[in-house]
Amino acid sequence: MEKLGLIHQLPVELSNQIAAGEVIERPASVVKELVENSIDAQATQVLITVKQSGIKSIEINDNGVGIAADDVEIAFQPHTTSKISTDHDLFNVKTLGFRGEALASIASVSRLTVVTSTDGKSAVRAEFAGNTLLNKETHARSIGTTIKVEDLFFNTPARLKYVKSLHTELNKIVDIVDRLAMGHPEISFRLIHEGKDIVWTSGNSNLQQTIAGIYGRTIASHMMEFENSDEDYTIKGYFSKPDTTRSNRSYISLILNGRYIRNYQLANAVIRGYGSKLMVGRFPIAVIDIGLDPSLVDINVHPTKQEVRLTNEGHIADLISEGIKAKLSTQNLIPDAVKNLNRKTTTDQKPKVSYKSEQISFDDLAMMNKISEPLPTKLPEKVDKVESESNPQVEKSTKQLLGTPIFEDPEHLKSWDERMKQEKQVKVIADEENSDRENNTSDFPDLRYIGQIHGTYLVAESPDGFYLVDQHAAQERVNYEYYRKEIGKVSNDQQRLLVPIVLDYPNSESILIREKKDILESIGLYLEDFGQNSFVVNTHPTWFVAGQEESTIREMVDYVLNDSKISVAAFREKNAIMMSCKRAIKANHHLDEVQAISLLKNLTKAENPYNCPHGRPVLVEFSNKDLEKMFKRIQDPHDTRESE
Repeated sequence: MEKLGLIHQLPVELSNQIAAGEVIERPASVVKELVENSIDAQATQVLITVKQSGIKSIEINDNGVGIAADDVEIAFQPHTTSKISTDHDLFNVKTLGFRGEALASIASVSRLTVVTSTDGKSAVRAEFAGNTLLNKETHARSIGTTIKVEDLFFNTPARLKYVKSLHTELNKIVDIVDRLAMGHPEISFRLIHEGKDIVWTSGNSNLQQTIAGIYGRTIASHMMEFENSDEDYTIKGYFSKPDTTRSNRSYISLILNGRYIRNYQLANAVIRGYGSKLMVGRFPIAVIDIGLDPSLVDINVHPTKQEVRLTNEGHIADLISEGIKAKLSTQNLIPDAVKNLNRKTTTDQKPKVSYKSEQISFDDLAMMNKISEPLPTKLPEKVDKVESESNPQVEKSTKQLLGTPIFEDPEHLKSWDERMKQEKQVKVIADEENSDRENNTSDFPDLRYIGQIHGTYLVAESPDGFYLVDQHAAQERVNYEYYRKEIGKVSNDQQRLLVPIVLDYPNSESILIREKKDILESIGLYLEDFGQNSFVVNTHPTWFVAGQEESTIREMVDYVLNDSKISVAAFREKNAIMMSCKRAIKANHHLDEVQAISLLKNLTKAENPYNCPHGRPVLVEFSNKDLEKMFKRIQDPHDTRESE
């Protein structure tokens, strides 16, 4: 007796259900596939109506070209399409759908009704259940197609176990419609759930208006348009200002030839374009439209077509980040204090401020007064109160260094000669500052120092209003640009340690350190083997802060251990940020006038004076108009003023 083989061909119904498992994961997948078909059908209006978050029914109504009566039955068979015919077409796909799986997959797990017309005179109506044609008849409707999907997963109840709450599923549908609308601002999209409008875009080809319809007018008004291109790629779109952010990356929309895609490298390029202007842990809102020749992208790598393979992904990422960076460099990014108070904050919680009282070190003064020079050898940061009382010489030298706070008690006022000496110092710095401003062509305002609040904020004015400056954030920015420059030099200037530093690590970490020695050496840090799991450091870069050599070295090694894939550029960036934060003055540090003016002067010279390296704002503005409104000097909406 001949033995029968174990391999057999699957029934069409079963293979369709398997395919549906890859393409149709949830109600939002149905919406995506059907709306993409409407877009390919050249529709200018698409109406999406859902009930019970799509579980009960999903109806897509469009005014596209429709489906010919003779094609209705075959359109719902697997691997049938009008989009491609040869392998050449497969690598030059200009439509959103092409695989011929969507309609067959949807029909295999639902009860589906289609009504379609190509001429507006006659139409065909067909009903399917589990891919089986139940009925086909003539009908009447205008040009276009209506597809209604009911009882999704009625014949595959196991799939319903993976469907989340109705609220979650509705959010998924809204998200899909939002992305499709931003990819096609020329099409009017309307989403109705249980009789209520959820999304409704105008379809007037204005992307910013489409964004306003999705995210609201306030957010849309805080977004900037940019464009960057070369002979192969065109990048354009909108991105939010650094003070309008969210707590995750999901608000970054990447549109490639009208198709919404997911791509970590390109999304990261958007963030990279901001540099240090974004707060740590915050992400922008952006819509990036990427135009390229279809032959330069392979979209046939995933059933949902949201993941694609690009020919030159790194170059596209550079175009995105460079375009955003160039646009930001032309903008005044000082937040308007009054407007920020009047609109909902974009941060999840208020940053905590540490009010730790400390004295200012010699190094801090050197950084404020002459940032371009290397830091001098560090002297003690604190002068103990008891010691200063018992040692008048220490107290005198400390006073000469720190100066007297502006709002000092009368009994501690300086002598007339000392006061005149300080005023001369202020004048010299102010004269230098004015000279620098004459040569400064940036939009950063000319700041004149007025005073200090709570030892934390500097008050300054300009012809346009007044500003509150966070002194810690300001010096962090100044320090960061100094350290970034010094770290990037990677010079041979090394300082020998009197006592070498020995570092011990476990086996696994020792192996990783040896593998990443080149990254450490890229900033001038040389670790020599000192036994099986130990390293010795005999020298360090001259810009290291005296007294903090070992802690600085250990932090740098920790960066390598915590991120084994860290690049040289990222490593230098992290270290510059770390050093700038350590050496910045903290809250509740009372600066004298000389120090405050010097800090503002150095801030004006900074490449990016608007944000600290962690993305927090350095200063906020109260414009003259804001002040006039607060004091009721502007009496009506037309900005008229009463005579005084």
